Amino acid sequence: MVAERIVSFLPSATELLFELGAHEKIVGVTHECVYPEAAKSKPRVISSVFDSNKISSAEIDRTVSELARNGKDLFIVNEDALRNARPDLIIAQGTCAVCSAHTNELNKALQILGYRPQIEVLDPHSIQDILESVRNIARKIESEEQGVKLVTTLQNRVNTMKAKNFAARPKVLCIEWVEPFFTAGHWIPEMVQIAGGINAIGEAGKHSRRMSMEEVAATDADIIVMMPCGFDAERTSAECVSSLAEKRTWKNLRAVKEDHVFCVDANSYFSKPSIRTITGIEILAKIFHPQETEDLIVPAGSYRRMTF
Repeated sequence: MVAERIVSFLPSATELLFELGAHEKIVGVTHECVYPEAAKSKPRVISSVFDSNKISSAEIDRTVSELARNGKDLFIVNEDALRNARPDLIIAQGTCAVCSAHTNELNKALQILGYRPQIEVLDPHSIQDILESVRNIARKIESEEQGVKLVTTLQNRVNTMKAKNFAARPKVLCIEWVEPFFTAGHWIPEMVQIAGGINAIGEAGKHSRRMSMEEVAATDADIIVMMPCGFDAERTSAECVSSLAEKRTWKNLRAVKEDHVFCVDANSYFSKPSIRTITGIEILAKIFHPQETEDLIVPAGSYRRMTF
């Protein structure tokens, strides 16, 4: 059955539906679906129990940990909005219970609706998984030709980057949270490799995990990329300055001393398994190899160098 009324529990899926020209079929999204701009006008069927924009990374970590410890939900399902949406397809995710609406919210949605629409659960852990999710969604909405064209374009960009013969490959440490530190997992290590770097910590396809300052120091990374999940470059910069500038071990890191610390717009190009992760690869290449990628154009404000 062709989906005509779609509820998206996943920002990257919302973005993809717009890219495939299916925006008129979207009848419900989450509070995190803010790209493209038109997504903000769609009915919100999922919201967060706290406003992450108003508290620090340390406070977010404490809040999430406390909610999990007490068995409380991170997200709220708007019952009236969901019933009014009357979806025949719900797109959800199985990658991370913290980043977006997950299994609990999907089960609640089914209870609220009282019927079972089509369910598409995306669980990407690599660049190829992300491209495969494009094909899957395109099939669901009978836009297979557009999906194939989009995947081909994205794959060509990946192949172009893979074909570059960089003179040297820096050791790169990507950090996915500020307080506490988290490794960057899933598709990030692969992005680093494609962009011409050597990933210092974290395995491709694996979940992120906490790490200590001592573990960070032990990498002796050439470049550190700060990419807190859901933050843009401006917020990341502010968080890092307030949290790390006075820490002696941090200030003694070689990458910090040599001004080889960068913050990126993780929310747009790294945190989500979206088609814009391909742009994220290009952003990393600009950071790792600025002279060899002078002609490569990336979005303004997508990254910045930090000094401490």
